[in-house]
Amino acid sequence: MLPPIANRFVAGETPAETVEHVRRLNDRDVKALVNLLGEHYDDREPAAADAAAYHTLIDDIADADLEAAVSVKPSQLGLDLGETVFREFLDELVDHAADRDVFVWIDMEDHTTTDVTLEAYEELARAHEGGVGVCVQANLKRTRADVERLADVPGKVRFVKGAYDEPASIAYKDKAEVNREYKDLLAYAFEHFEGGIAVGSHDPEMIDHAIACHDEHGTPFEIQMLMGVREDAQYDLADEYEVWQYVPYGNRWKSYFYRRVMERKENLWFAVRAILGR
Repeated sequence: MLPPIANRFVAGETPAETVEHVRRLNDRDVKALVNLLGEHYDDREPAAADAAAYHTLIDDIADADLEAAVSVKPSQLGLDLGETVFREFLDELVDHAADRDVFVWIDMEDHTTTDVTLEAYEELARAHEGGVGVCVQANLKRTRADVERLADVPGKVRFVKGAYDEPASIAYKDKAEVNREYKDLLAYAFEHFEGGIAVGSHDPEMIDHAIACHDEHGTPFEIQMLMGVREDAQYDLADEYEVWQYVPYGNRWKSYFYRRVMERKENLWFAVRAILGR
């Protein structure tokens, strides 16, 4: 059972608990990106098990008529075992999701996975005429060229600042520089993309910038935030814009929970209050 201290950031350990969380979100006009926690497998068996769990999750979403998508990590689908294993599991997953009309997001991991992830996204998005999304990270110096390449791909692109500690030779390290790059990337996307823009940020300044770009160009977009972070803002934004919440679940919740707690002082204070029972 998931302890109360973690249930702000993780929907539960089981698909049933997660489906109920998604229903509650949908009732408040927020959609869900559902992620089964797990990554970096060096054995085929756990990668195959998680792939199978995603197939079941896709059926659960479709059968319940939920406004939800699935979000998968390449290393969770066996990328550490080789590109062939990754593409086998991902291709089967996207094919199944397309049959059930469920969208699939491919998360981005560290820079060593960027090329294979983007290649898989581009190929699958073109093959299915959409139905697939990918994440790009503003802190990587290569991302501007990647975004230009993806402008005519019929899928969706999620823009994030980037959470991995990448080498200075390939990544911007200064926070202000990353923010400028993020804004520039959004401005380019709203001008050159026909749609499929996802703003993956909790930063009010970045969200306001995206809204201003939308008002200028009219390009459709959505806002994506994590479960447990600025949820009141998510519900308020959903009154006017399309909002998706990233919803993790599963029994591998500890490392994810601790990352959320340590990255923002507000989350740490929440955890302390939970421990003290206040």
